[in-house]
Amino acid sequence: MKKTLLSLTVLLALMIGINVNAQETAGPVITWDNTTIDYGTISQGADGNREFTFTNTGNAPLIISSATGSCGCTVPQWPREPILPGQTSSIKVHYDTNRLGNFTKTVTVVSNTANTSDVLQIKGNIQAKN
Repeated sequence: MKKTLLSLTVLLALMIGINVNAQETAGPVITWDNTTIDYGTISQGADGNREFTFTNTGNAPLIISSATGSCGCTVPQWPREPILPGQTSSIKVHYDTNRLGNFTKTVTVVSNTANTSDVLQIKGNIQAKN
């Protein structure tokens, strides 16, 4: 009886573990290479374009419905087509480098993942041209 009860307990634990693991990977999953880009110290008017690279590590197509900058000086572009499982893509961000001083801005990415949104950050310091 003890062996049967122990066997059933182990079997139940394994089934729960498998079920939880299956739920964690179901659907699209966005895995970012990094969620913060530091421009460092750059000159006024320098190239303000950067990219946040990601991979769909889930098992269903990833659809990004929007990417919104925290102000008008931060303009993101995102892929409009579905990103298939295993595919890599990027969110392109342009920051207006004619604004002087330190900056920290965010881009909110809304998608069909379980999280539904991710927040990316850009930061840096813009100095006047000499």
